[in-house]
Amino acid sequence: MADVFISHRGADGKEAETLAHELTTRGHQAWLDLWEVGIGDSIVQKMDDGLSNHPYLVLCLSDSGVSAPWMSREWMSALARQLDGAAVKLLPVRLTGGDLPAILADVRYADLVSDWDAGVRALDRALR
Repeated sequence: MADVFISHRGADGKEAETLAHELTTRGHQAWLDLWEVGIGDSIVQKMDDGLSNHPYLVLCLSDSGVSAPWMSREWMSALARQLDGAAVKLLPVRLTGGDLPAILADVRYADLVSDWDAGVRALDRALR
């Protein structure tokens, strides 16, 4: 099964956590900041560890956009590593709405907004 880093906006924390639970019940290891960053932890160090140790990054598209500072750093670093030849794959999902950034316009995404179950199944297939 896959090790997955879930990148999301803070406003979408509930939906991102639901997605993380769905993926773990399907046998995947999900890294979610809500689960991994504790009181007193270095946020930067935890994020770096998570990004370094998870070959899949699920980019949760939001009706609030994808330009939140932390989220932008996460997906842009994954994309940069991918372009440098690292074995990392960026998997966009429409979690609460929104559109892909222009640089990812050619990448197919899982649509959880129109059909949550079908979108999760499609994401699960991409992770196998």
